[in-house]
Amino acid sequence: MNSRPLSPHLGVYKFLYTMALSILHRITGVAATFGFLAFTWWLLALASGPGSYARAMHLLSTPVAKLLLVGFTFSFVYHCCNGIRHLVWDTGRGLERVQARRSGRVVIVAAVLLTALIVWLACAALAPGVAP
Repeated sequence: MNSRPLSPHLGVYKFLYTMALSILHRITGVAATFGFLAFTWWLLALASGPGSYARAMHLLSTPVAKLLLVGFTFSFVYHCCNGIRHLVWDTGRGLERVQARRSGRVVIVAAVLLTALIVWLACAALAPGVAP
């Protein structure tokens, strides 16, 4: 009789950062969905007139909202970068262990740098008289 499990689970495999990237991809997909719902709400407030837009901007200018916006930005950027990685895998490239780990590191660095760039540009655009 075979004592191996019928279905693999986390107890079978050593937890590697590539597994964390896979889990993070799913989490960021959900987070990006909520971010786009918030973006849709902001667009509706913008289209509804100055009063609605002022209320939305008042809420979005709180420190907690700003932190959430940075998180939503990271989730979108990471999910996009990792999605490109998956598209490359669909072509049959980058599937070797070393390549997959290297591309995982590239995705993390790219997501952090692109998020920082987007946040910096947004802050520069919103700050009056300050050029990026």
